[in-house]
Parts: sequence; C-alpha cells; structure tokens
Amino acid sequence: MSIPRTLSSWLPFLAWPRPSRELLRGEFWAGMTVGLMLVPQGVAYAQLAGMPLVTGMYASLIPMLVAVLWGSSVRLGVGPTALTSLLTGTSLIGLAQPGSAHWVTLAVWLALLSGLLQALLGVVRFGWLLSLVTSPILNGFTQAAALLILMSQLPALLGLTTPWRAFLHDPSWQALDGHAAAFGLGSLALLWLAARWRRSFPAAIVVIALTATLSWATGFADAGGKVVGALPQGLPAPYLPGWLSWDEFSTLVMPVMVITLVSFLETASSAKVDHREGGTQWNENQDLIAHGLAKVSSGLCGAFAVSASFSRSALNLYAGARTGWATLFAFALVLAALLWLLPLLYHVPQSVLAAIVIVAIKGLIQPRGMLSLWRVSRVETATGLLTFAITLLSAPRIYWGVLTGLLVNLSHFIYQRLHPRIIEVGLHPDGTLRDRALWGLGALDEAVLALRMDAALDFASATALEKRVADAFSARPALKHLCLFAQPINRIDVTGVEAFMRLLLFVQGHGGTLYLSGLKLPVQQTLQAAGALEPGPHLLLCRSDGETLQRLGHDPAN
Repeated sequence: MSIPRTLSSWLPFLAWPRPSRELLRGEFWAGMTVGLMLVPQGVAYAQLAGMPLVTGMYASLIPMLVAVLWGSSVRLGVGPTALTSLLTGTSLIGLAQPGSAHWVTLAVWLALLSGLLQALLGVVRFGWLLSLVTSPILNGFTQAAALLILMSQLPALLGLTTPWRAFLHDPSWQALDGHAAAFGLGSLALLWLAARWRRSFPAAIVVIALTATLSWATGFADAGGKVVGALPQGLPAPYLPGWLSWDEFSTLVMPVMVITLVSFLETASSAKVDHREGGTQWNENQDLIAHGLAKVSSGLCGAFAVSASFSRSALNLYAGARTGWATLFAFALVLAALLWLLPLLYHVPQSVLAAIVIVAIKGLIQPRGMLSLWRVSRVETATGLLTFAITLLSAPRIYWGVLTGLLVNLSHFIYQRLHPRIIEVGLHPDGTLRDRALWGLGALDEAVLALRMDAALDFASATALEKRVADAFSARPALKHLCLFAQPINRIDVTGVEAFMRLLLFVQGHGGTLYLSGLKLPVQQTLQAAGALEPGPHLLLCRSDGETLQRLGHDPAN
C-alpha cells in the first residue's frame, strides 16, 4: 500500500521499507554495535557537559527515537556529542555550580531553546542559513574545541587531586592518583589499539567492563578513587525547568544560537555522507525539524542538547545499517541499560570516561587539513585560523570563536560583492574573448571600451562598474563607445537599472553608442519595464558575442 506523499513528509518513518528477516538481521547487528558505543559515550559526555552522569543516558534514549522517526537521515547516530556537550558546559561556567540543580535547569533551557530555534528554521525552510558557517570556520572551531576537550579531560585522565592550573604552576607527583592514572592511560591505550584493529569492535563497552571488574576487585572506590557511582535506574521522568530571570535568558541567547549552528553543521557533515552513499536527496529542513525536536525531548527528560555524532554515524554506516531499524535496535539496547544495567557502571573509574572522550575526539584534530587550505584561499584560511585562535582565547565562552569567524567571513563576502571582477576583454587568437591584461591582448577598437562584469548588476556592484567606466574614459581620451558583454549578469535590481541608465547617458554625452551583448532575458525584461531599452542611435542590442564582434568590425571565424 502506497503512503500519501503529504503524510510521509510529516511522518517520514511511514516510508521505511517493510522489514524482512534478512534486513532485520543486518540492522540488529548494526544497532547493537552503535548502542554499545553510545552507552559509555553518553555517560562520558554528561561529565563533559557538567551534568549528572545519568543524564547522558537520558540524552541517548528519547532524542534518538525522535530524530530517526521524524528525520530524513535515518542512519545518523543522534545523541550526546563532544562539541555540543562542550558548548553546554563552557556556556554555563560562572552561572551555576556544575552538576547542581540550577546548572541542570540552565542546561535544559539551552536544549529547549536551541531545539525550538532549530525546529523553527526547518518549518520556515531556512536551512540555507547554515551555509553562512563555511568549512574553514567550522574546521577552525572544531580544532580548537577538540584541544579544549582534551585539556579538560587530562585532569580526570591522570587522576589529579588539585586544580589543573595549580598543578602546572607547581608540578608534584603527590597531586596525581597513580591508580586512576593507570586506569585512564591503560584504557586510552586499549581504545586506541582497538580502533586501529577493527573500527566496528565495541571497544568502549569492553574497556568499561574490564576496568569496572578490576576496580571492584582492587577496591579502588573504597580507597577513595573517583568512580561513576550509583546511577538511578529507570526511565527519565518528565522535567519542566523553572523559569529563569531575564538576565539569565539574555546570557543564554548567544550559546543557543551557536549550539543551533554547530550542532546542525555536525548533522550536515554526516547526513551528506549518508545520502551520498544511499543515492538519495538530503532534506535539510526535515532534519532541522527532527533534530530540533530531539533537543526539545532531551530537555524535557532533564538532559542536555544533542546532535548527530560523527563517529557513531560513521560506525552505523560501516556496520552495514541500511534503514532506521538499526537505530531502533540501538534504542532498545539503551533502554535495557537504563532499566537493568546501570548498577554495573558503579565501579567504573572516572578516568576511564575521560579516556573514552579523548579517543572519541581524536579524529577532530586535523591541523594539516586547515593548513592545506592556504594554497586554495589565503583569506578563508586566515578566517579559519582566526576562529581557532579566538575560540581558544575566549574559553570558556568559546561561541565567540564561531561568531568572530562568521563576522569576518560575511565582511569578506560583502567586500567581494562591492568589488566585483570587471575586466576589459580583447580578442584571443583562438577566437574567444579574454582578459586583456591577463593575456596581453590588444583592444577591440581604440574608440571602444569593451567590458565584462562577472557579477549581478545590483546595489553592491553598480558603483564599481560606473567608476570603472568613468576612470577608463578619463584616462583614454580616444574612447567614445562602451561595449558591455552582459552574459554573466544574471540579475539586476533598481540600483542597477539606475546605474545602467546613467551609463547610457554618459555614453550619449560622448557622442557614442552603448553596445549590449548577450543580455539575459530576466535582466532584459527588467530594463524594458523601466523603459531603459528604448531603441535609438546610442543603444545597440546584440544577441551573441559573435554578432557584437561583427558590429565592431571583427570576424570571429578569422
């Protein structure tokens, strides 16, 4: 039975393929693989966000289900992620004590507000706004965030008993818990070796089991070692956060915006791979809605903002997931862990959680990728490096890094629009029109200024075009005519129309003719509606470059 298109657009899961025994077998193992990674990562990322550890499990349960049922990218691993958890934790520093009731309230509001904003962007089809954050900006922010995550986890990994800054100022072996460091560094080595051996191997849950057993056997917790401790079993209860003061709400505005941008850019990176391999079209607005609702559901469970995980999404694809059924099996595993398995995490050393986070973010640290962009675009590379530096320097308010990069990138974009590429063309020996200055070509005619502007004729470029024409006529008294090769001009606004009419009057004042070559129909219709293309001796329209060259006394065939 076919599903009506309108219904499947609102309820995408209705379009899933009918499950078969063969399909469910493959989906089961893919789901188990991702679920076994998600359980320890969820607890570890809750620690990174400064939240009670069990909220990492809450953020791994309902949000995963909401995202897969209402999203267009059903093979993404939605739940707690390193970047979103770091943004949550750093944004709230100074507003409350990590792990306190007020901290949880603030984190829940971050999840609710960023989720509602994200869903709203999807509803009004504003997914294109996310293109404002370019790859170099995201790369620079990600590199800096990964380093900050690494630095934040080193004290727990090494079992430091004093603040990190105090240890750096006065290093002392007595400030290190040797047993905790052994658990952390040993887990780090095992996780790294397992990742090199087989990516689909559930190394995190195996390391959790081994270290929990060893911790219990050696009495690590009884000796004062920091362990996960008792976690409340059962499903999350509905959580309605208390109302904040207006000052607190205003403080959350910037973090909400950045969490919305960064978390969905995480989603976009994985979703594009998912749809490219599946041969389908990505519906970014549908995923905006779904992942916004996932954040809202996480907040209503008393947890923090979620996103699509790079590592878990890649693992899901690598494990052979083909549909959303794999995520449902992962959901079942997390549900079982919440209901029955949490007591097994009691003796897990917190240094092991730090090791899990560090291994999860190691793929984010890729300095060569940023530096290799220098050959492509120095401006964009500099923007990325500036984003990197501001993110590090502004910690814990790391969202300033993204906002600075965004501002610099928009400024560069506006500068380019205000300074379009305008070239004087000459006839190349192969019969094409090319840049005179670049190719060392002669003028088409000593009395003709032949220009091509590779931009729309609008408020941003109109002044530059008029200035180029005026400067050329002033510098070369022999000029009388203007030939505008207009094929690249695909749009014109009111300012552009006014500039065109001034150019026409300018040429008339010199007793010449304005040749207009290859004008696109939408631009021509706008100029005609403004009465700017009235026939006359000072305006000549040519449909092609060849016709224009013939009018100027050149034979394109020769």
